[in-house]
Amino acid sequence: MGKYRTTIGLEVHVQLKTHSKMFCGCGTDFGAPPNTHVCPVCLGYPGALPVMNRDAIRLTVISGLMLGCRINSYSKFDRKNYFYPDMPKNYQITQYDLPLCLGGSVEIEVGGRVRTIGITRIHLEEDVAKNLHYATWSGIDFNRAGVPLMEIVSEPDLESPEEASAYLLALRQILTYAGVSDCNLEEGNMRCDANCSLRPADRVELGTKVEIKNINTVKGVQGALEYEEIRQAEALDGGRTIVQETRRWDADLGITSSMRTKEDAHDYRYFPEPDLMPVALPAEQVAAWKAALPELPQARRERFVAQYGLPEYDARVLAAERAVADYFEAALRLIPGSPKAVSNWVMTDVLRVLSERTIDIGRFPIPADALAELIGLAEKRVINSNTARDVFALMLDEGGRAGDIVKTRGLAQVSDTAAIEKVVEQAIAENAKSAEDFRQGKAAALKFLVGQVMRLSKGKANPQMATEMLVARLGKG
Repeated sequence: MGKYRTTIGLEVHVQLKTHSKMFCGCGTDFGAPPNTHVCPVCLGYPGALPVMNRDAIRLTVISGLMLGCRINSYSKFDRKNYFYPDMPKNYQITQYDLPLCLGGSVEIEVGGRVRTIGITRIHLEEDVAKNLHYATWSGIDFNRAGVPLMEIVSEPDLESPEEASAYLLALRQILTYAGVSDCNLEEGNMRCDANCSLRPADRVELGTKVEIKNINTVKGVQGALEYEEIRQAEALDGGRTIVQETRRWDADLGITSSMRTKEDAHDYRYFPEPDLMPVALPAEQVAAWKAALPELPQARRERFVAQYGLPEYDARVLAAERAVADYFEAALRLIPGSPKAVSNWVMTDVLRVLSERTIDIGRFPIPADALAELIGLAEKRVINSNTARDVFALMLDEGGRAGDIVKTRGLAQVSDTAAIEKVVEQAIAENAKSAEDFRQGKAAALKFLVGQVMRLSKGKANPQMATEMLVARLGKG
């Protein structure tokens, strides 16, 4: 920002991947008809008592371990008091001064610069209901109320909207690797509040913080912060005071607008939740969870380069999603000598299909072992590369194994010398001018003649053998 320095901190809310809500047995499935996953507890009926979801505790601790947090052996839940339609009992059960996780960090890279962004804390709470606003009326869907919600609070270490975007993407990748959440922005199970302040570049003291609430896309976070940078800089240039407040992001207009002045902690009148016991975590339980952690995305990228000799770009693409990386390694185990071939097929063909069909790797119709069989046939030159693509398409649309398709359809590559020589002679005879062009030094003519051999053999001739025979027959050109 030139004359100003930007300071950003993010509060990321992540719905945990549990079968039931935080304090009751209601389901957490997305997309159910409004107000069908509800009960007296999540509707806030008087006298209804909460029962803690043990799995939500486990997933929060796993998240903390993945992010290098210190896990508190003793934590508790608190009441955060406020009146709002989405919380009918007029308080939210959350964690205040004794959260489950403290510290930790996320590594990001922006413009070739690697930075470590600190995490202040991770606490667990219940989500609120969803407000729905229409032209002449509003409604509330309580299906979301009570879903386990993990809040990850970063240190104010981010220095630009681009870094905020990179942090969110890196955090999402780590959490999905751990399997603690789908982090699906479209379904609202990952949302973000952004705190932004500007100060003169030569001043150490932070500027006045403005909070932007409930942004539900990575692009939205970056856009909101870019707008807020400009708005605050213009205010400072004009000698106006930045007010501590909460603002909303309007993605359609591309602006933030004021919602209310910012509350402080004392406004919420926190006190310990009287209906829940504190959480005591045995050290041996935390150690067992830590021992079962999956490999971190960054470690997996580095291993793909070191163990398989893959280029950095391949490793980054393959390790971006845990399920894709698992698929790649499952295929590679069956043909361990071909890491680059498997990488090319996954990156070029598998990921293309996933994009075209808008599906994830879990719904991809070709299992990893079936893809490995196809690649093996191509590597052994049982089929050529063009035929391999045709077989891949058949496997996508009709199912079946590559070997069976090749056998039943007669697609095996012809490598018989006498058979190929016969086709080569025919191609030369039918394309005398191209043959003469190659003799005169026109390299493109050879490619044409190889193409004619493949046409005459209906794609079955071994193209390398055909090329060698043409060169031997016509001279080097």
